[in-house]
Amino acid sequence: MNVDTVVGKDYLGKCFRELADAPVSALNGVGEEGAQALQQAFGVTTVRELANLNFIKWASAIATLAAEEQMLPQEKAKEELLDDAVEMTFPASDPISVDAGITRIEVSPDKVDAHSDHQHANKVDECTATGKEKQAAR
Repeated sequence: MNVDTVVGKDYLGKCFRELADAPVSALNGVGEEGAQALQQAFGVTTVRELANLNFIKWASAIATLAAEEQMLPQEKAKEELLDDAVEMTFPASDPISVDAGITRIEVSPDKVDAHSDHQHANKVDECTATGKEKQAAR
């Protein structure tokens, strides 16, 4: 982090020890009014005192841990229901299941001439004709 972006121009180039002992008004955005409010509210006058303030430590810890917190059981159940709903809505978008039993195609399928047999229309006609012949024979 470039520390020059978080301190006022009077504190540019100072080492961290000097910055820690600087007044809180040295921080960009605090100003003199903010420094007086912090002193009245919490009794802090330096950047180090502000950093060591328990409220600041607690807030920082809570924010850090919140990012790592796991979902509550109710939240997890809602998430799973949403996932199931999406799965049911868009089944064609899923890849073929690995459990389908197909691991490798050993023999390439017969290729159909698309000009003469669009989407196996002739095969459908053959099956329909064969089915009608079987029904007639009964």
